[in-house]
Amino acid sequence: MHTISNIEIKNKRVLVRVDFNVPLNAQFEVADTTRIRAALPTLKYILNQGGSLVLMSHLGRPKTGPNTKYSLKHIVPCLEALLEHKIQFVEDCISGDAFEITKSLKPGNVILLENLRFYAQEERGDVDFAKQLSRHGDIYINDAFGTAHREHASTAVIARFFNTAHKALGLLMSAEVESISKVLNFAEKPLTAIIGGAKVSDKILIIQQLMNRAQHIIIGGGMAFTFIKAMGGATGASLCEKDRLDTALELINLAKQKGVQLHLPSDACIADAFDQNANTQLVSSFEIPDLWMGLDIGPKSMDAFAKVIQNSKTILWNGPMGVFEMSAFETGTRVIAEAIVKATQAGAYSLIGGGDSVAAINKYQLSSMVSYVSTGGGALLEFIEQGTLPGVDAINFQS
Repeated sequence: MHTISNIEIKNKRVLVRVDFNVPLNAQFEVADTTRIRAALPTLKYILNQGGSLVLMSHLGRPKTGPNTKYSLKHIVPCLEALLEHKIQFVEDCISGDAFEITKSLKPGNVILLENLRFYAQEERGDVDFAKQLSRHGDIYINDAFGTAHREHASTAVIARFFNTAHKALGLLMSAEVESISKVLNFAEKPLTAIIGGAKVSDKILIIQQLMNRAQHIIIGGGMAFTFIKAMGGATGASLCEKDRLDTALELINLAKQKGVQLHLPSDACIADAFDQNANTQLVSSFEIPDLWMGLDIGPKSMDAFAKVIQNSKTILWNGPMGVFEMSAFETGTRVIAEAIVKATQAGAYSLIGGGDSVAAINKYQLSSMVSYVSTGGGALLEFIEQGTLPGVDAINFQS
């Protein structure tokens, strides 16, 4: 793996693709600094090594070009405070003025370019756009794991214009790749994968891949009811992908063939409406009455899943057990998070990945008590499914 530590940085302009796609509040202030904080080690390393910084990122999904709502100028005050450094904001990416500013950078200077997605060429992976962006730096560093699964101009195509000695993965990207590789290729057994969320269709490939590596796979969240329905259970008004029942049965049979223990919830907390204040009751997951829906796993499932987790040596968690955003249906997700922490304290390696899992571990203020919390949702899933990512391949390609 070609990392930033292999690069000579002193007196060089370092063009860094960061992931500053952060939420903004109504006043256009950064509402969650997680992604900015995750980039700080790489940025500080470059400055400490005597380089200058040109930062580029996307923000949101602007549809028709420049839009003040999605301008990266909004994050400048937050970035300056966290980096403890003055930031010069450039209002575009490829104008003559932008190139004049970055051409004359001195060590210690920090430039932030405007939103890459103000240019349609970015998401198209336009080669000419990537070539123009490359003019901003002597060295290219990709530290945006959250977008590394996209073959966009700034994440994959741009690397063609830097030879091997002048491109690398940043510290965040390196840590992400190492953590996933540890789970996929060097996991101490037993490996337990906890897969939750709404839809089986979103997780088919990851479950298939994990069948080759995991000893235990725990299924929770709305997707569990597709498995339960496929096995003949009554799931009431619970979320169920009826067009995926055959797929669920195939995965159940694959687990048997592979000798993988597939764990489904035996009981559920059900409600008569998708509402925090709905009427609730505990029932068998296979006997949910008509018009009622499962919104969390029940106490028997919590105990059974927690025991599996606490006997594991490696743990991957992707997806909640229920509608944890509502306090009435968060217990299952919280219990799983606490079980992962307990297993980690006992020596297990735990990787938390996927937006909702990260949101949950942060909600319960447990992120510092697990081994690694990934910054990428879709990127993490694709890495597990494919074994690599376009943004990583672009750096590792010898040129």
